[in-house]
Amino acid sequence: MDIKTLSEAKTNILSGLTVALALVPEAIAFALVAHVHPLVGLYAAFMVSLITSLFGGRPGMISGATGALAVVMVALVVQHGVEYLFATVVLMGVLQILFGLAKFGKFIRMVPHPVMLGFVNGLAIVIFLAQLGHFKVTTADGGTSWMQGAPLYTMLGLIALTMAIIYLLPKITKIVPSTLAAIMVVSALVIFVGMETKTVSDLASIKGGLPEFHLPDVPLNWETLAIIFPYSLILAGIGLIESLLTLNLIDDMTQTRGKPNRACLGQGVANVVTGFFGGMGGCAMIGQSMINVTNGAVKNLSGTAAALFLLSFILFASEWIEMIPLAALIGLMFVVSEKTFEWGSFRMFGKVPHADVVVGLTVAIVTVLTDLAMAVIVGVIISALVFAWQHAKHIEVRVTTEEHGWKVYDLHGSLFFASTQNFIALFSPRCDPAEVVIDFKNARVKDHSALEAIDMLAERYTQLGKKLHLRHLSPDCLELLDKARDMIEVNVLEDPLYHPADNRLG
Repeated sequence: MDIKTLSEAKTNILSGLTVALALVPEAIAFALVAHVHPLVGLYAAFMVSLITSLFGGRPGMISGATGALAVVMVALVVQHGVEYLFATVVLMGVLQILFGLAKFGKFIRMVPHPVMLGFVNGLAIVIFLAQLGHFKVTTADGGTSWMQGAPLYTMLGLIALTMAIIYLLPKITKIVPSTLAAIMVVSALVIFVGMETKTVSDLASIKGGLPEFHLPDVPLNWETLAIIFPYSLILAGIGLIESLLTLNLIDDMTQTRGKPNRACLGQGVANVVTGFFGGMGGCAMIGQSMINVTNGAVKNLSGTAAALFLLSFILFASEWIEMIPLAALIGLMFVVSEKTFEWGSFRMFGKVPHADVVVGLTVAIVTVLTDLAMAVIVGVIISALVFAWQHAKHIEVRVTTEEHGWKVYDLHGSLFFASTQNFIALFSPRCDPAEVVIDFKNARVKDHSALEAIDMLAERYTQLGKKLHLRHLSPDCLELLDKARDMIEVNVLEDPLYHPADNRLG
């Protein structure tokens, strides 16, 4: 093994350790959100991270229990119990495997750049806001209030120290990842000085054994399927969207190309296994993935190491891990938030189309207010509508008159559902002569709405006793027109030199 390989292995293993430390509070917090035992979240983080690293399609991407899934799971757990959650996670994994086998993962490449930009910025804000909950303390009456006085100043000071080490240490040395060094230094300071501050133990104990195989204790009948299937479908969709977008982001950062279909399969297998071993399932975690990639760890070894370190914490080192101050982990996630946010997006105002700015802002806002999957769906829909609207305006005619007095409309542009009204408005049936030609040589008929618009126009000319001729329209279009409007006479001037374009290829 050469020096370069050893260096890469060290980088990935140490980064895996850092990621594992960051996974602990996240997994516990998400488990509590879903109303399940903290170990259910930790086991999920271990198994999902391990399996996706071994069999997934994006080296360097870290997966585990996530908040986006937890907020959906809570309703199921409250109404039906944790056993139904385990069954749901298994079915969720099966659906993701089917998605990967159908090779649908490639369609994530169709997500527009403004949507990706909004997704990244919104997620950076979500990561930041998620840390603010650690600044609350329980009051005597069982409620919560914000920290004040010495505890607050201590927490802020430790966070500032953590961030300073992460930013400044790489300028001195890169032997140890700055993120890991920051956690170790701040933890040592708190432990040996005896500073009073919140630690991992304030969240929950992480001590436990190996996850055990467990068939979900639910009735195997249609009623159970009716309960779990809707949740499985939603969770599968959220998990795939979040993972595939994270894959895209890492692709851009590392200038490499992941395998989205394989990532879908890996995530599906991970969730099936997790469901059978008492875990809450999971998907890609962009915060931990950013920590990993920023550390220079872009191999599968990093995710595998993170999973194994996390398991060792549960089995052997829970006492030590529970002593880590939350301030160190909060500071780490603040840095992740800052580095995830695309600050250059502010410079784009006034330089890119207004529609792109609106899409990016909308996705970011929806991400913060709801969840990532909903934000991406909304962004794609808005982008598609904007695209349709812009292309709907790009349809026009050039009017000429042939030698025998026929008026010719030479159509330019795409005729589809969004442009049909503009298309109809281009013609004046009452003012036109008895013979009118529409030439489609420089146009494309895209969908059924376009065919209906042509039929409607033909009907108007027919009612006025005028004859409409359609040139350069594909045979398939003519066949559908005849079937759709049997009462309309559509006359076609044949052009033997013209090879008609199949509108299905348009």
